Amino acid sequence: MPVLGNDAWTLGALVASAIVAPFFMGHALLHKREPRSATLWLLVIAALPLAGSVLYLLFGVNRIERRARRLRASVHRAAAAAPAQAGGDAPPPVPPTFQGLAHLVESATGLPLTAGNAVEPLHGGAMAYPEMLRAIDEARHSIALASYIFDGQGIGSAFVDALVRAHRRGVAVRVLIDDVNVRLSRQTAYRALARERVPVASFNPPIVPARLHAVQLRNHRKLLLVDGRVGFTGGMNIHAPYWSPAAPQAAFRDLHFRIEGPVLEHLMLTFTRDWFDSADEWLGSSFWRSGSGCPAAWPAGDRDRRSSALARGIEAGPDDTIDRLLWTWSGALASAQHSVRIRTPYFVPETTLLTALSTAALRGVEVDLIVPQRCDHAFVGWASRASYAQVLEHGVRVFERPGPFDHTKLMLVDRQWVSLGSANWDARSLRLNFEFNLEVYDAALAARLEGDFFERRAESHPVTLAHWHARPLAARLRDHAARLFTPIL
Repeated sequence: MPVLGNDAWTLGALVASAIVAPFFMGHALLHKREPRSATLWLLVIAALPLAGSVLYLLFGVNRIERRARRLRASVHRAAAAAPAQAGGDAPPPVPPTFQGLAHLVESATGLPLTAGNAVEPLHGGAMAYPEMLRAIDEARHSIALASYIFDGQGIGSAFVDALVRAHRRGVAVRVLIDDVNVRLSRQTAYRALARERVPVASFNPPIVPARLHAVQLRNHRKLLLVDGRVGFTGGMNIHAPYWSPAAPQAAFRDLHFRIEGPVLEHLMLTFTRDWFDSADEWLGSSFWRSGSGCPAAWPAGDRDRRSSALARGIEAGPDDTIDRLLWTWSGALASAQHSVRIRTPYFVPETTLLTALSTAALRGVEVDLIVPQRCDHAFVGWASRASYAQVLEHGVRVFERPGPFDHTKLMLVDRQWVSLGSANWDARSLRLNFEFNLEVYDAALAARLEGDFFERRAESHPVTLAHWHARPLAARLRDHAARLFTPIL
C-alpha cells in the first residue's frame, strides 16, 4: 500500500506539473516585459515544473490591482483644470530643446506643467528633519505623510510625537508606511501611532498570511503635505542613520526638497490614491483645505516668495503607471545638448538606460555619474560596479564618493532641467517600486544643484576603464554574477 500510495502521489505530481507548468510559462511569456526576466522564469519552471510554478505564483505574478484606477480619469481631468483656473495665464513655454521632453512627460502622466512653484533643496537630515517637524507643528488643518521607512525611535520618535500632538489638537492626520517596513522592522512607527489612534495604514498589506511576493512591490515614495500649502519630497526616509547631531559628518547623506506652489496638487493626487488603496478612504478637497491646491487659496505672502519654477509630478509603479520614469529619463538624455549630471545610490539600470547614457556621451554631451564608494547593500554595490564598464567605454565619467553612504537621487540636464524624488537608477525603482519624482524647469535651481554636484565630484574618486579592468578577476566575476539579479535588485 505505501508503494501504491507513493506511486499515486508521483503520478499526481507529474499530471499537475504537466498542466500547471505550461500555464505559468505562458503567463511569463505574455506578461513579463523584460526578456531576461521572462527567460529566467521559463528556465526555472522548465527545470522544476511544480516548485518553479509555485515560486512564480509567489514572486513572479504582479497582483497589484489599483482600486483607485477607476477614479483616475476623472481625477486627472480635475487636476489638469485646477492649476489653469487658479493661475489665470498658461505656464510659460519651456526652453526649445526641452519641448519634446515636456510633451513626452505630459503624454505619459496626463498632468500639465505648473508654473509659480518654489523648490528648496534640503541637504541631509540636519536640514530636512527640522523643516519637516516645524511644518507639522504649524499644521492647522491636515497632514499627509508617506514614507517607505518610518522608524519610531531616535529622530522618528520626534515625528511620532509631533504627529500625535497635531492629531490631539484636531488636525486631520493620515500616515502611510510601506508594509515591508511595518512587518519586518521592530522600530517601525506604525504601532506607536496606532496606539495613539493616529490614522495610520500600511501599503500593500497581505491578502493572506505570509504573502511573500508583497516584499517585491514596495511603496518607496516619500511625501509630506501640510494644509495643502507646503510639501516635502525627495529621497529621505525617516530613519536614524540620517540623523547624527553629535557627529553630523557620520550621518548618511541625502537630498530632500521643500515644495510650494500648484505642483502640490500632483503630490496630493498620488497620496490620495495610495491612501485609498490602503485605507479605503478617498481624501477629497475638504481634507486638503487648499481648494484642491489652487494658488488663489494661498496667502499673498506665500505667492510673493515663490519662484517661477515649472514643475510636474511623475507617479510611477508596477501598475498602469509603469515605464513613466524610464521614458522620462530616456527622453531627458536624448534632449541633452551639453551636460548630464546624475547622483544615485544604486546604479543597476536596464539596458535601455545604459544605451541612452552611452548615446548621449557619444554625441559629445558631458555625462557625469556620482555613486557612493561603499553601498549600504554590498550585493547591490557589486552589481553597480558591473555596470560601469558598459558606460565608461563610451565616455561616461564615473566617480565614487567616499565617506558615509550617499542616498541622493538627482539628475540635471543642461543646467535647466531637474529630476528629483524617490527613484533610483535601478530596475527595482523602474519596475517593482511605487515611486514619485518631480521634473522641474528652473535654471536657478539647476545651477545651485550643479554647484553642489561639482563640490561632491571634487571629493570623489574617478573610476577609469583601465582601473576597472585592473581589478582582480575574482572581484569582476563576483560583480557580474551579482548583476544577473538586476530585475529584482
